[in-house]
Amino acid sequence: MPLDPEPQPVRLSDYRPPDWLVDTVDLDVRLHPNATRILARLAMRPNPKGRPGAPIVLDGDELALKAISLDSTPLAGTAYALGERTLTIPSPPARALVIEIETLVDPSANTSLMGLYRSSGTYCTQCEAEGFRRITFFPDRPDVLAVYTTRIEAERDEAPVLLGNGNPVEAGEIPGTTRHYAIWHDPWPKPCYLFALVGGRLDRVSAPFVTASGRHVELGIYVEPGKAGRAGYALDALERSMRWDEEAFGCEYDLDVFNIVAVADFNMGAMENKGLNIFNDKYVLASPETATDADYANIEAIIAHEYFHNWTGNRITCRDWFQLCLKEGLTVFRDQEFSSDQRSRPVKRIADVRLLKSHQFPEDGGPLAHPVRPQTYREINNFYTATVYEKGAEVVRMLKTLLGPESFRAGMDLYFERHDGDAATIEDFLACFADATGTDLTQFALWYAQAGTPLVTASGEWDRQARTYRLDLAQAVPPTPGQPTKLPLVIPLAFGLLGADGHDMKVLPPDGGNAAHGVLVLNEARQSFLFRNVEERPVPSLNRGFSAPVKLGTDLSTDDLLFLARHDRDPFNRFEAAQTLAMAHLVAATGATREARPSAAPAALIEALGSVLGDASLDPAFVAQALSVPSESDIAREIGRGVDPDAVLAARTTLRQALGTALGHELVATYERLSVPDPYVPDAASAGRRSLKNMCLDLLATAGAGDGVARALALYRAADNMTDRFSALSTLAHSARDAREEALADFYERFRDEPLVVDKWLALQAQIAEPGTLDRVRALTKHAAFSMGNPNRVRSLIGTFAGANPTQFHRADGAGHSFVADTVLTLDGRNPQVAARLLAAFKSWRSLETVRRNSAEAALKRVADTPGLSPDVSDIATRSLA
Repeated sequence: MPLDPEPQPVRLSDYRPPDWLVDTVDLDVRLHPNATRILARLAMRPNPKGRPGAPIVLDGDELALKAISLDSTPLAGTAYALGERTLTIPSPPARALVIEIETLVDPSANTSLMGLYRSSGTYCTQCEAEGFRRITFFPDRPDVLAVYTTRIEAERDEAPVLLGNGNPVEAGEIPGTTRHYAIWHDPWPKPCYLFALVGGRLDRVSAPFVTASGRHVELGIYVEPGKAGRAGYALDALERSMRWDEEAFGCEYDLDVFNIVAVADFNMGAMENKGLNIFNDKYVLASPETATDADYANIEAIIAHEYFHNWTGNRITCRDWFQLCLKEGLTVFRDQEFSSDQRSRPVKRIADVRLLKSHQFPEDGGPLAHPVRPQTYREINNFYTATVYEKGAEVVRMLKTLLGPESFRAGMDLYFERHDGDAATIEDFLACFADATGTDLTQFALWYAQAGTPLVTASGEWDRQARTYRLDLAQAVPPTPGQPTKLPLVIPLAFGLLGADGHDMKVLPPDGGNAAHGVLVLNEARQSFLFRNVEERPVPSLNRGFSAPVKLGTDLSTDDLLFLARHDRDPFNRFEAAQTLAMAHLVAATGATREARPSAAPAALIEALGSVLGDASLDPAFVAQALSVPSESDIAREIGRGVDPDAVLAARTTLRQALGTALGHELVATYERLSVPDPYVPDAASAGRRSLKNMCLDLLATAGAGDGVARALALYRAADNMTDRFSALSTLAHSARDAREEALADFYERFRDEPLVVDKWLALQAQIAEPGTLDRVRALTKHAAFSMGNPNRVRSLIGTFAGANPTQFHRADGAGHSFVADTVLTLDGRNPQVAARLLAAFKSWRSLETVRRNSAEAALKRVADTPGLSPDVSDIATRSLA
């Protein structure tokens, strides 16, 4: 077997079309726990855009090749070359031909969970990004689209349910055996990463659906036996998603069936395989006793996300993996819009921005920074990042803000019409909006090419005599790895100018742009905007709704921020003003000496939050968000360099204690008002009330006020739903050491047979910000409920420790860093994807103070220097240290 060359960096600039195309794929998959046999028949032809006379090169990974033939003639060993990762036919005839390949794989031994594997006895697949090459030899790239027909065969007792892509064609028994088969046909050409099959013992819930044009579709959700009663909400979310996509984007479903399968072992959240979505079961299964309001919201959003991929990802796919944001960022934007329409738009926007700031901003500011569309990669699995997903969604949102809703819809309609059935690029996407609206988007495209979070600074001056207000704006994008200098971006800033009465002033906007529609367009390094007929000094409200993913620095005073927190008609900026007041206090508290750190909450912040808490007209979910002070990662990001996690935690805890004390009476009154024993329903309004109630309780307990701990104990014991029970448990875990262990033990005994609930139990303990937590986490890795082979368990315990407990992960003695590095090395040989994502928790290591920074660097170097690393982990380690 000749060795393939070592994998080299893949560069966007090196893209060339495939030399060979595949028109149809016929698969015969004979399932067996240890020896699954795959017969693949590939109808291929030379690509007119490829190289004449090029060899056929097929990708393969850990495959046992049993036979290969060309046009029904077996190939001799001299007619092909088998490498470690490729199968090459060096001199094929330059015409249409058929290649037949027989391979053997071991699903039970496949711990990477890529390709074909078994999850709790169920056969399933995961082929994105490059998993199909672990099933059969194939040109494993997204711009090779083919029509698939799949025959699946298995022991009936082992796998009575057999599912594939597309529509069911035929099923039956195999005479003289205990086996049966099913044939599925997908009429829509697709790349191989969207291939899927499932075989196992599964229960089903179903419902009919009729599309806008009258197509009858059978919806089915398959779950482990006995869990069908928990799939109802997912089914309801699917029906709502399908109807919404018809109404909001004109996208109708195109097959006779749509199936979802929930499995326990899955590297990601879910996968949009055409007509057969495969989900991590945490995003399907829910009941009031086992799922929180957040779980219900996540199920709704992720069901929608994967369904929306049917058009933005499946019908129109990516030309290459550099275009990943074309399907993921666009589809995140679509699922955010869906959830905003289903729930509270302002609250959803706040939650999305908090996620962006806590996950993507640190990525943009660290060694793993990369553009929304990267220019190069070594391992594509490591680019399923917050930058591609969340920042990618923000870029689409900016496009809508710039163009307006009607023009944006026109561009989307043209995109669907022009590129249906294509493997498209970012250029193709933007060209549709340019052509539909006559807008030059050349400069806007820099958002896809430049990494880093822009800093926008704003200052204003009112001229009483001239009755004018001048707003000066400047933008700068910091250097990032491989991009030392940046060009100015197109930054749409939704805005308003507030008068003394708290309403937006009616003023003459500056010439040009679309300021008359409430948006300033900053597209130069520095710009000034002059407003006329301004009768009084305004308070500017900038970047309303977080219209651009930027850091905003202003010359607003504390009084101005307090005014915005009370009066801004934009809910996001009302929230942001209070957050800015809190952040200023927190940063000052961490920067002072321990003796000089301010302990009291600033009066302006108490006043702002008190006014929000006392405003009965506000959505309770919004009030809960407003009372949630900046997180430890938010504070660390604002500090930027020399971060001491212990100081950050102390400042944040002290502020929360001060708020709980100062607002104690109002918090108690709100808690009691909302503690109404209504039957549990997971709708947005009820979830908002529970969210505010439990936020009040947590602040009271943190401050030791209003019998907070006693109330938390009572709520834990009396709760009839997981939201209240787990929120009370969390409060006890963080604020009541004496009651903590008994409550944690009780919770485990109640739910020890519910793996998804046990995940919550593991994650909660990993978050406790105390010196004993590392020993606790080590002990839990030996607990009967934990398995290093299950990604959910690993993410819940060790991922939470590394990603959500900065004081203990970044311990000054380095023990937290060493523990996570050891875990990464242990996992790497078993599941490189999970190991690499765990290692990415070091992404902000350079921002730490010297002792911790040196410790993190040593741990990263130890990982990087380990022989035999997977490409996944090696890539993260190398880029983190670069």
